[in-house]
Amino acid sequence: MKINGILRKMRTDMHGETSHYFLRVGDEEVNINSYIGKEISLEFTHEIFCVKCGRKTNKSFAQGFCYPCFQTAPETEDCVLRPELCRAHVGIARDMDYAEKHCLIPHYVYLADTGALKVGVTRSTQIPTRWIDQGAERAVIIAETPNRYTAGLVEVELKKHMSDKTNWRKMLTEHEVSDKLIVEKANSIPELLSESLQNYLLSSWNVQKISFPGKACTEKIASYNFDKQDVVCGILQGVKGQYLIFEGNMVINIRKFGGYHIIFEA
Repeated sequence: MKINGILRKMRTDMHGETSHYFLRVGDEEVNINSYIGKEISLEFTHEIFCVKCGRKTNKSFAQGFCYPCFQTAPETEDCVLRPELCRAHVGIARDMDYAEKHCLIPHYVYLADTGALKVGVTRSTQIPTRWIDQGAERAVIIAETPNRYTAGLVEVELKKHMSDKTNWRKMLTEHEVSDKLIVEKANSIPELLSESLQNYLLSSWNVQKISFPGKACTEKIASYNFDKQDVVCGILQGVKGQYLIFEGNMVINIRKFGGYHIIFEA
């Protein structure tokens, strides 16, 4: 099999508790789960295209945008990374139509085990996609809010006491995951929030378990980088988060290279 086109974030799905991945190259998708244990190759052709407008660019910003789109697209607005900066609820956004569909809808605040416990925010429509993308083996929704801004306020309070970042090296390495730990932490949340924000907390916790295809890394990890090497190839060992894991504990973050034109061969 040989296809070429611009690379995009892998599409994910779940069957039971198992995550399934689809590598998107141009207009085609590859069920990448089916290639675990087999040799695959991804070759960068030294061309990069904006995932928003399609123009050719010398450098990719925010995982796939040309600089003009990075400056103007609603997908790269400040509140994407910092929900508390969202102003859509007061009518201010780069694109209000986009904001109505992505910011002014119910949002969840969650705890996830991605190698260590972290707090995060996501749209109600992104469950469980968001957790799969982060490589979370356990996750639990702790609060539901009417919009992105309010979810950001909850997250700001909680990240005074816990991380809001994923350590990708820990996430990709085999580690023990405990339902008990995540539930105990969820139960301690109310005392960390102001009374007004406690109103958004859910009354019960339901832990979502997620398993990932193939094997995790077992030793020191090294990452491939298309900006430094043209070809990534080897036996695919597993997939987790948005990473392909190759034998020898070599990995590549597919999402990082959105817009890069590649040739996929297997």
